[in-house]
Amino acid sequence: AQIRVGGDAGASEVVVLRLYGELAKEGASCVMPLLLPDTPVVAWWPFDAPISPSKDPIGQLAQRRITDAAAEKNPIKALESRKAHYAPGDTDLAWTRLTLWRAMLAASLDLPPYDKILEAEVTGEADSPSTDLLAAWLTDRLKVPAKRFKATSGEGIVQVRLGRASGDVDLHRPDGKVGTLSQPGQPSRRVALQRRAVRDCLAEELRRLDPDEVYAAALKSLSKVARGRAAKPAEEAPSEAAESANGKAASGAKKSKAKAGS
Repeated sequence: AQIRVGGDAGASEVVVLRLYGELAKEGASCVMPLLLPDTPVVAWWPFDAPISPSKDPIGQLAQRRITDAAAEKNPIKALESRKAHYAPGDTDLAWTRLTLWRAMLAASLDLPPYDKILEAEVTGEADSPSTDLLAAWLTDRLKVPAKRFKATSGEGIVQVRLGRASGDVDLHRPDGKVGTLSQPGQPSRRVALQRRAVRDCLAEELRRLDPDEVYAAALKSLSKVARGRAAKPAEEAPSEAAESANGKAASGAKKSKAKAGS
């Protein structure tokens, strides 16, 4: 056991308990005497979380229960488990990592033209739970079919495309740091989309103790997300037929120009 105060704990006191053997199964009994009465309690599992956090002995002591599907051995399977055993007060850092993406996409729709979104596509790593949650959130909020594609390169979420009749809204982040937002009638803009550290996500979650209803709705919409194959490259090489047609067009243009000159 450790007791951390002052510079080691910031403006607080921290007790660190490491349990071994049979005692590891009695974590709640060890923690309960240390809790202050009438004080909010938040439980955080940085790695493997229980199947049902709200029914876990430590989870039952907490108003908020924070897990991280991305830290599990099988992130996508862990996310499905979060959906099956969700209870008010549950949240996951895979959802918190979407805050910047959700804010940027919402802000882009505040700009003209105000056309209805017809479809949505989200591209990311195959084992990125945040990519699945973002597609589910778009499905729930926009009431449109969303597709989830596997990225051929990049980390985490790579690209989001919102289809509209007047032109697509495209948010692309190939390097995990800076994204490019493109939409009709607006110049392309570079936006900060740095992959968020765990400490930043944890600090955001600790600012609220009420149930996250938007996260719950996104979990319910996971089953509505359609999965596609690997995303197509941004630029495809022209086919032989297209090259032949371009060649003929160029040749015709040269002949026409020569005739005009004569």
